[in-house]
Amino acid sequence: MKKYSPILGLELLLLFFMLAFQSQPPSDFKKTKITGDFISEGVAAGDLNKDGKIDIIAGYYWFEAPYWVKHEMVPSRTFDPRKEYSESFLNLCLDVNLDGWNDVVIIDFPGKAGFWFENPKNKSEQWTKHIIAQGMGISNESPGFIDVDQDGRLDILCGDKDKKQIVWLQAPTQKGETEWKRHALSQEKVPGTESFSHGIGMGDINMDGIPDVVIREGWFEGKKDVKSGDWTFHPTNLGEACSHMQVMDVNGDGRNDVVSASAHALGVWWHEQVYQHGEISFKTHLMSTRTAQTHASIMADLNGDGKKVYITGKRFLAHHGRDAGDSDLAMLFYFDFNEKDNSSFWKEHLIDQDSGAGLNITVMDVNKDKKPDIIISNKNGVFLFENQLKKRR
Repeated sequence: MKKYSPILGLELLLLFFMLAFQSQPPSDFKKTKITGDFISEGVAAGDLNKDGKIDIIAGYYWFEAPYWVKHEMVPSRTFDPRKEYSESFLNLCLDVNLDGWNDVVIIDFPGKAGFWFENPKNKSEQWTKHIIAQGMGISNESPGFIDVDQDGRLDILCGDKDKKQIVWLQAPTQKGETEWKRHALSQEKVPGTESFSHGIGMGDINMDGIPDVVIREGWFEGKKDVKSGDWTFHPTNLGEACSHMQVMDVNGDGRNDVVSASAHALGVWWHEQVYQHGEISFKTHLMSTRTAQTHASIMADLNGDGKKVYITGKRFLAHHGRDAGDSDLAMLFYFDFNEKDNSSFWKEHLIDQDSGAGLNITVMDVNKDKKPDIIISNKNGVFLFENQLKKRR
């Protein structure tokens, strides 16, 4: 029997690893782990101290750019990812009272009241807490930060768990005001308004030029009056319990479809709009089974081609490790609907597999290189992904 030199074997093994490493494409995103502590499943970004740099907010904490120095808005703590939920499910950075300083909005556990922290304008480390909409319970696990009235300021689209009504909460419109206004879109006792309802979004379903509201169980036909409280509900099947629902024309047939991702099971889908006999219905198509518990999504133009992609990721340890698929890698990924893959209307791209996503994803140009970056926070920690994609012409 011919014998092989062990040295030759090591050389071949080394050569294999060198070739494998060289074959890996350069990363499209530069990853920074801000902290490994579980402090929030919501995340936001904005310049909080007026130094011209974009800071990162996660729950009751903010991390000062560029070295990510940790500050506490009010006394808080870290949480045990296998035993506890945080007190911060979604975050938004917004100048709520129009005083020229960015404030922080926090959506608490589903069904609890939301609140916002007023920026102390560098005069103190402690921020003043204000309740949103007089303590109304914000239902639906995926409230949307959406400009409902198209005035250039983000509102909160959600359910009112007390009246079982689809509502939107409007931030103050006059300088110095602190109270948000509650406006009803639907009648009372409608679907999608329980504390743990999943899935809500906004977009033009019937192509009449007026945005509608979609939930898993159907859609509410929009009116020009976004405070009317009597939008007509059209029941239909828009899939399983999901995260934020995005409205777009996936297949290019001129009708808007709906894209959603499974909040606690497995799957990312597009729901094809079917128009027959004057009625709108939807046919569900599976897009991906890359990972489970994709409990957040957002649309953003990452490569500068003027078209948005769909970003989602795994909610790491969503229910403390009790869910199917919790042993899967904590992936963050996106779908480019302008880049087709074989016979599909999209192409799927992996960003990272040791971070995931929480309950909302934030996209902002943090490093000011004119490319939107991705920020996430979950039970795995807080992460920044700096966009290094080449601009597509």
